[in-house]
Amino acid sequence: MRSLLALVLTAMLLLSGTPASAQRDAPQLVPDVSQRTVEIQFSFTGAELLLFGAILYPGGRVPEDPVDIIVVLKGPSQAVTVREKQQLAGIWVNADSIDFRSAPSFYAVASSRPIDQIVDERTAAIYELGLSKLQLSPAAFSDTEEIGRFASGLNDLRARNGLYLEAPKAVEITEGVLYRARLPLSARVITGTYTAETFLVQNGRVLAAAVREIEVHKTGFERGIGVFAEEHDVLYGLVAVFSALAMGMFAGFVAGRMKLP
Repeated sequence: MRSLLALVLTAMLLLSGTPASAQRDAPQLVPDVSQRTVEIQFSFTGAELLLFGAILYPGGRVPEDPVDIIVVLKGPSQAVTVREKQQLAGIWVNADSIDFRSAPSFYAVASSRPIDQIVDERTAAIYELGLSKLQLSPAAFSDTEEIGRFASGLNDLRARNGLYLEAPKAVEITEGVLYRARLPLSARVITGTYTAETFLVQNGRVLAAAVREIEVHKTGFERGIGVFAEEHDVLYGLVAVFSALAMGMFAGFVAGRMKLP
């Protein structure tokens, strides 16, 4: 709340004083997020981020034509292999597959209206506004229809896991100046630097854009395990195998004792 109040006061001062930066031809965005750091602990079940900000217009005058806001929350890119399963003799087996070099690990987009009512197909593709417009960069040349099929499968899979999300009409704009949107951060997210991109659109044109970064990292016991696994990968693997064997033997011992009269 303090961040939101400070942002509102700053916007009011800038608009009333009409500084030199506000005299430019294009409006400017002053974005912020409720959390610049998200800590993942053992009990982490996800988080909800508030993305908010102000629009600074030239001369401090709100235009007659309404504006729209699109907010994109994106996680670190990662290489991913998407496999297609087929049923063979009653058994599901892996069939075709495709490798994507740079798929966002997390992607959520919120907008003041449905994106297809705000921008055209070309603009949406340039700024990757929407799941269907993500540039996944296939590792090898493939048929366009095949790429689209696998990309759609990846989008659907990650959407079901809460990692991909589209939220039209989720951005609220107040008096054409202040905006805010809430986006959930899934418990399945990976660590790294996330970007919150805000786009100001009017009459189908992107007038301004701004970015804020969010750090997602592990803390406590989970962080210690992660660091140990990265620095001593072989030893970590051996410990994991022996731990699994020990737990299996213990479970067998307990089950055997329970069967005794």
